Amino acid sequence: MKTATRCRGCLAGFGLLGGWLLLPVAAGAEPAVVEVGKFSAAQPEQGLPEGWQPLIFPKIPRHTVYRLVRDGDTVVVRAEATASASGLTREIAVDPRVYPILEWRWKVSDVLQKGDVTRRDGDDYPARIYVTFAYNQADVGVLERARFAAWRMFYGHYPPAGAINYIWESRSAVGTIVPNPYTDRVRMIVVESGPDRRDQWRQERRDVYADYKQAFGREPPMISGVAIMTDTDNTGESVSAHYGDLVFRKAE
Repeated sequence: MKTATRCRGCLAGFGLLGGWLLLPVAAGAEPAVVEVGKFSAAQPEQGLPEGWQPLIFPKIPRHTVYRLVRDGDTVVVRAEATASASGLTREIAVDPRVYPILEWRWKVSDVLQKGDVTRRDGDDYPARIYVTFAYNQADVGVLERARFAAWRMFYGHYPPAGAINYIWESRSAVGTIVPNPYTDRVRMIVVESGPDRRDQWRQERRDVYADYKQAFGREPPMISGVAIMTDTDNTGESVSAHYGDLVFRKAE
């Protein structure tokens, strides 16, 4: 189990080279697909998918419950949140220049009435996908380098340099890109919005390479991990979500 700081947007405890499984994908060995979460190959009695670890926030007493469940003829991850927050994380090193496309599917029971991507007290979502990026000292100034160095001295590894959150938002327009209300190192990208498609599986496909360049205005560093999260600790609401397989692909 991993423990994170209160900065849910940046997943500051979701470290690099912190003793968890890393699956490097180098340019010299390039399968067409990198499977991040092959939930459909698991069995519900496993509890949690192989290679994924719980991520908890010490100042949030109630944690979202994640488990493998059968949905029709396949197995997926179900998340249930009631005034709670926690995530599931998978550390994996992927070059976004080689594998820019992230595909997944998800469904939610509802959106959050008090959710608001622009406010800290509304920073809850029935479903979100994090993509975190590795620290590269060439991308930051002297002060930031010192902060990252201090973190490494204390924790033994660098935190992610930044992240993209793909979110199912309550009312913002699909395609909206805004900074996370907790940190400008994270960008929130609205992929689904509103309640019209609740209880329906939605297949998503994002160009992470292009999204990073649009959101941050520079070339992306290596991807360092992926996380799923359903959270309602700020709004105090209840919601459930299902997450299907996640894969990175080469551009067509």
